[in-house]
Amino acid sequence: MKSVDKSFKNNKDYYLSFGLILLVFLLSLNTDLAEFSQHQSLNIPTGFFYYTFGIDILIILSWLLILFFRKIGVILFPVLVMLHFGLHNYFLSTYLYSDITALFLFVGVGLIAIIPRWNDDVMK
Repeated sequence: MKSVDKSFKNNKDYYLSFGLILLVFLLSLNTDLAEFSQHQSLNIPTGFFYYTFGIDILIILSWLLILFFRKIGVILFPVLVMLHFGLHNYFLSTYLYSDITALFLFVGVGLIAIIPRWNDDVMK
């Protein structure tokens, strides 16, 4: 049985692209934290943050699943980012450019790194 090489040296593009995607998503998480610190003065319902931070945790978990070469993470990541975007759009009428940028990076850069690994023994 052939062992799959998941080292950084041979998968540099994979790890760097998803590092960039996480960096952009952390901008969105920073926006959530800033809104939470000002939620009383902005009259944002407290329940909104339970939903938002829960989705943030799920997005980071799906990102980790992608790093560990799991196909379910590839499917969950864009769905959860769009849900996060929808929550902000519905509750606060805000357009989060960081969510849209994370999606564009995932589709434009991330999938270029994922697609060659999809049918291999690497992605499970």
